[in-house]
Amino acid sequence: MRVIPAVDVLSGRVVRLRRGDFGRAIEYGNDPVAAARGWVNWGADLVHVVDLDGARGGDPQVELWSALARQAIPFQIGGGIRTAALAVRGLEAGAARVVLGTTAVWEPEVLAEIGFAERVVAAVDVRAGRAMGSGWVAKGRPLWEVLDGLAASPVRRILLTGIERDGTLQGPDLSLITEVRHGAPEFSIIASGGVGSLADLAALATAGCDEVVVGRALYEGTFTLAEAIAASR
Repeated sequence: MRVIPAVDVLSGRVVRLRRGDFGRAIEYGNDPVAAARGWVNWGADLVHVVDLDGARGGDPQVELWSALARQAIPFQIGGGIRTAALAVRGLEAGAARVVLGTTAVWEPEVLAEIGFAERVVAAVDVRAGRAMGSGWVAKGRPLWEVLDGLAASPVRRILLTGIERDGTLQGPDLSLITEVRHGAPEFSIIASGGVGSLADLAALATAGCDEVVVGRALYEGTFTLAEAIAASR
């Protein structure tokens, strides 16, 4: 299972939200590009970068994409990418992958227009059985309606987040992950939300996740990236 450090960006600063609440952001720095470069220096072969302002408002900061690419940082980018044209622009700017959430929830047919299906990730952020969009502030749609729609698209990689666990260090939503792993085996799962221990990583690997995004636990030194990578094997 691959470990992907997270760099969430809000107003130019590196943060983590607690349970998706923009009013409860924990700040970890003021240079997102340097943060991403730091994780690569520590052994990451991919960094998960989220433009939270873009996620909330639908207007991504494309200059962030270029800044990451200029530093030769391998990154997947999400936040505000809601059209095929923007997704392609992100890939052309240097992103290894683009992550679409609102579009995946409401217009999964758009994913087929992007091409490069192996470089597209559908973000499925779940609260109370509903997949959310628009920076987690909209009401979303029932999870399995969304997964059925994605199954009809060419995209086969999903970023699965239990919102109520995100940023809490209280452990991932293993019941959600197990439900999707068993009910939709066609998808490759990137787990996200709640990782707080090396045991959590081992549990996610055992549950069949292919990759995992880790944020707060790394920033707060609960374990090192090297330890996380070893545990995930």
